Amino acid sequence: MTAAAPTLGTLEELPADYRAAMARRNLVPLWPSMRALLPQGAPRPRTEPTLWRYEEVRPLLLRAGELTPIEKAERRVLVFANPGHGLDGLHTTGTIYAGMQLILPGETAPNHRHTPSAVRLVVEGEGGFTAVNGEYLPMAPGDLILTPALQWHEHGHRGRDPVIWLDILDLPLLVGMEASYAREGERQTVRNAPDAAATRYRRAGLVPYASLAASRPIYPLLRWPWAEIRPALEALATDTPAGTPVHLAYVNPETGGECLPTLGFSALMLRPGEEVAVPRDSASALYHVVDGEAEAEIEETTLTASRADVFVAPVHARVRLANRSARAPLFLFRIDDAPLQRKIGIYECFPA
Repeated sequence: MTAAAPTLGTLEELPADYRAAMARRNLVPLWPSMRALLPQGAPRPRTEPTLWRYEEVRPLLLRAGELTPIEKAERRVLVFANPGHGLDGLHTTGTIYAGMQLILPGETAPNHRHTPSAVRLVVEGEGGFTAVNGEYLPMAPGDLILTPALQWHEHGHRGRDPVIWLDILDLPLLVGMEASYAREGERQTVRNAPDAAATRYRRAGLVPYASLAASRPIYPLLRWPWAEIRPALEALATDTPAGTPVHLAYVNPETGGECLPTLGFSALMLRPGEEVAVPRDSASALYHVVDGEAEAEIEETTLTASRADVFVAPVHARVRLANRSARAPLFLFRIDDAPLQRKIGIYECFPA
């Protein structure tokens, strides 16, 4: 049984000379701020349920391509700044940074590495690529590409039309830890060979035999092609009861565990006209509409989203999703901070 929290003293109740003496010694009393730091019963997130419409973001991103050459941008990104954190915070949720990145034909985003982990979900265009430690990773719409912490990576474009992708990083976490930094490097020598998604990890449930006896790589797979994710969702849908989320997790093929230490990725499918309740947990989450028409009810907020739109849900939020089309399926990509919460022992699941 939970007891009622006592009323705590305020800063104003303390004598002025006492407050001044503490301030001179860089001291602050805890009790006047304790309820703000430790809210009773549940968190009070600053993150607000928010929607970013691709039809509004895309023209501004293309104009950025006209206004700012890649040499002056390095990474030409428009960041999704959650209004609850303020436009200067560069937070999409408390732990997640997200935005849309543009690269134009013939451009190269220079090689660097940094402490935040990043993922790219391709939204539009052909001919773009990411190179990670010399591995060439082609980009096609819906593909997921990892650039884990401290791994060298650069982007390029060998096609004819703009390429746009969704950038997602654990940057707010690293900034809060005062551990965020980047280091520039020389252009990579890219191997002229297919990436691991097309060779070593071509089929689920199969890994190179030699890896059974060897030390397993930390990041064996860096690209998940949407051309394989979508049919996997459609197959799972045939064995999933109506009203239950058709939900697949992206995992490390060598361990079966999460791909990155701090961020988790998954793909969802809703059949035509279907509505589902996402199992409620303690993680904050970002949703990207890969294809289809969605309605999301996040606590008391209802949002409607179409292809390439992005919306977010705060920690502990109740989320219901609906497919607004009676004819076509809805496909969503989800990213959350559940892996981080699990590692520090605060992850919770709640009854429906």
